[in-house]
Amino acid sequence: MTLSTIDDLLREIDQAADPATAEILARYFQVKPGGYGEGDRMIGVKLSALRVLLKPYLRAELPLPAVEQALASPVHEHRLAILCLLADRADRALKPRTANPAELQAIYELYLRNTRYIDNWDLVDCSAPEIVGAHLLDRPRDPLYKLIASSNLWERRIALVATHKLIIAGQTADTFALAELVLDDREDLVHKASGWMLREAAKHTTPDDLVVFLDAHAHRMPRTMLRYAIERLPKELRTYYLTSSR
Repeated sequence: MTLSTIDDLLREIDQAADPATAEILARYFQVKPGGYGEGDRMIGVKLSALRVLLKPYLRAELPLPAVEQALASPVHEHRLAILCLLADRADRALKPRTANPAELQAIYELYLRNTRYIDNWDLVDCSAPEIVGAHLLDRPRDPLYKLIASSNLWERRIALVATHKLIIAGQTADTFALAELVLDDREDLVHKASGWMLREAAKHTTPDDLVVFLDAHAHRMPRTMLRYAIERLPKELRTYYLTSSR
């Protein structure tokens, strides 16, 4: 029998649930009062296991309305699986042999309609580059600047992490511009994303641009952002910037 519905996928995920793993994941993703994952529900399925369960569904062309409905699930692992599925479809829609601009556009629009359900860092990181970044490769970047100005932590992280796709294509200007806009952000998870993308920009293009950015901003960069950004620089440069930061 061909497994080809969203309900089949969610049922398989539920069957793989493990209470002990759920407790570990709940601690890891701060599903606790006051934590950034407060209110979420973990059932205990790791990403590696989810990816195995997803394989039969990746080419099933599941209808996007049903996929969108499933993204509203209160179960974290359901949403993670759906976002991985959408990221895979978006990636295929971008490749020359399977190019489908209309599909990529539809997935992008679905994604931005539902950011309220993309509410933890793993959900953002598995999907933002392939969906948001890919869609914007040859388009104006205004949506990134709208997201970075959001009061929602996860939308700001989406803006930053989405630039990874641009970085790989040799386009780093938006990464540096967005990083400058979050120098005074209060959220550590935004600092981490910004520093990570700055590091990736230097890795995939030239470290000189990062050095220019650091010379201008290291003195006021949050410590976490700075540490992530300089991770691959020579030791003497790392020491210099760490001692010059606030």
